[in-house]
Amino acid sequence: MSTIEKSNKLSTFRKPAAAAASRPAGSVTSPGAPGSGTTSPSPLSDAPPARSFRESLLAMMGLFFVVMMVALDQTVVGTALPTIVADLKGFDLYAWVGTSYLLASVITVPIFGRLGDHFGRKYFVVASIVIFTLASALCGMANSMLFLVLARGLQGIGGGMLVGTAFASVPDLFPEAHVRLRWQVLISSSFGIANAVGPSLGGFMTEYTGWRSVFYINLPIGLAGVYFVWRHMPLIRNRRHEGPVRLDWAGAALIAAALGSLQLLVELLPGHGFTPAMAALAVFSIGAFVALVLCEKRASNPILPFEMFANSALATMFMLSVLMGFMMFALLFYMPLLLQGGFGLSPNAAGMLITPLVVCITIGSISNSRLLTRVSNPAHILYAGFALLGFSAAAITTLTHDTPHALMAVYMLCAGLGLGLVLPNLTIFAQETAGRAHLGIATAMIQSLRMVGGMLGTALVGTLVNHLYVNRVHEALDAAQASGWLSRLNDPQILINKAEQARLLTEIGGAGGNGAALIEAARLSLVSSIHAGQMLSVAVAVLAVLQMRRLPRLKLKRSGA
Repeated sequence: MSTIEKSNKLSTFRKPAAAAASRPAGSVTSPGAPGSGTTSPSPLSDAPPARSFRESLLAMMGLFFVVMMVALDQTVVGTALPTIVADLKGFDLYAWVGTSYLLASVITVPIFGRLGDHFGRKYFVVASIVIFTLASALCGMANSMLFLVLARGLQGIGGGMLVGTAFASVPDLFPEAHVRLRWQVLISSSFGIANAVGPSLGGFMTEYTGWRSVFYINLPIGLAGVYFVWRHMPLIRNRRHEGPVRLDWAGAALIAAALGSLQLLVELLPGHGFTPAMAALAVFSIGAFVALVLCEKRASNPILPFEMFANSALATMFMLSVLMGFMMFALLFYMPLLLQGGFGLSPNAAGMLITPLVVCITIGSISNSRLLTRVSNPAHILYAGFALLGFSAAAITTLTHDTPHALMAVYMLCAGLGLGLVLPNLTIFAQETAGRAHLGIATAMIQSLRMVGGMLGTALVGTLVNHLYVNRVHEALDAAQASGWLSRLNDPQILINKAEQARLLTEIGGAGGNGAALIEAARLSLVSSIHAGQMLSVAVAVLAVLQMRRLPRLKLKRSGA
């Protein structure tokens, strides 16, 4: 009998079939699928040595602080950015303050997730905190937009390293699955909390302490995180890699090229259109992904082990992470635009309506931790989560200016609960399925593929929304015999910027036109375009539910219970 089966404190995924007793506890297989009948190596609860709860708790405190720091940084900086640009000038680099960070982080997440499997995660977590903290200091000292963009890129390296290693560190601290659930929820909810308080905190700090304080606040948090992690976090290496490890530099370079070019394409495509340069970038990105597959299949010690994809359950979870990222980012990016640009709400009013989404991510995650060990098949929770997301996306397509705000808040509440039921479970299921040998890269893949899904969601939905908006505004202006104003109304930001909107109304009125009617026509065009974009999310939710049929029946329970 295995160690897991002897202990009442340890947990694992098990199939309820009688045949499960013949394989090591902790394995997950998918009948009739590639990899069927194989076991996942090294169940998570087998490997770590015994440690006091106090030590694990203090290390977890350090992880929570720094993950919260990274999560807050993304929302706080966005609020401060207009003030930063006004001070440093260089509006042409405005978007690159965010792009440089995302570009660096999306590359580093999978690479350092895998390196953590080989060498242990502790030193990489410490290094990520140090890099992020030093980069924050450089951002605060920036005297030009170019310097800030470069410093933000360095910040992205630290942030990506942290995301790639921090989530996988939780099983090192709490190997028992039923205990680990609670702490995974804490880490996952930090992003929801950051999204809730970040914009307000960024605005407050920018107004009362200056925009540089937005970056300097990271210094004491980073120092505290380094102390707790260095002092209390264990260094656990995969026993399969006790000897020298030959690094897969070619695989790492191809991951950087593939994900980096994809991120760049997503950022540039909406503004530039499908020009020859964009086509070349798309071809390069596809070529890099093909080369990555060929390289990793031949590598003796790959950064991205393709044996993971032979496990049908794990491959399905990766696909679900992409689909969830698509829906999440399509919702988070375009719901504020719908409320402010389409319905004319103030940023504060729009924020209040979106708050239930953010709050309910945490509530859903907490509820999930209690449900997971009580349901007969944890995959049913994923069904519920994606169903709620699909319902919310479909409900958004029915919203109008006259829809009661309470009903809008209910739809956001459903979306938040759905995300809360999906976000932590994909990580937990992937960790249990992959086993300790692939713990870091499996966890990092869930995070990375969620980003990839987000890229695809914002790119596809954004392209559709922009295309439909311009066409429908053009039709509305033609009908009103006011097509001369198209150049001023073809960007929906005019519907949010009150000062620009007031100037436009004055100009149209001075020319003898009905400015209010034209603005209203543009709003209706934007609303119908976003409705069409959200229908893509509904289709993605249906695809996710169909994909979940490939998951095996899983049971997360305490042995001997």
